[in-house]
Amino acid sequence: MFSSFRYLSWIAVISSLLGSAIMFAIGVLKTFNAIKAFFIEDVSQTLSPADMATVYIVKSIDAFLIAFVLFIFSYGVMKLFIGGPKINNDPIFDWIKITSISDLKAILTEVIIVIIFVKFLELVLLNLETLTWEVLILPISIVLLALGLKLLGLRNI
Repeated sequence: MFSSFRYLSWIAVISSLLGSAIMFAIGVLKTFNAIKAFFIEDVSQTLSPADMATVYIVKSIDAFLIAFVLFIFSYGVMKLFIGGPKINNDPIFDWIKITSISDLKAILTEVIIVIIFVKFLELVLLNLETLTWEVLILPISIVLLALGLKLLGLRNI
């Protein structure tokens, strides 16, 4: 009876896949905004068209990374809790080595660190002329998260 509750995991799998699809669409939209910002000059912007396009591209990378996090989370939950021979032997997903909750947490933590780095890059690009020392909070948090990941020994990095 208890093992039948594992199928409640489908809620997390489907919700994460829907969220991933939405984030992919947002990433595509931000890429189109970058194209529009580069080719259609807006005089109300304080940044040059190339700089605005760069900011939009960085935002699209962020959206795509979040989409991949949701996709990997969905796959990991499905593999760990629902399983089945088809998903456990699928060679397409061999690059995602998820055999336990610790593996899933480590992968998600690594991608979150990259997402925070992309946010830092976006912040620097948007405020290039008016940077203050408070901007260092994000890189410090990136280093602390990476050290925490290393100290936990979740991955060989």
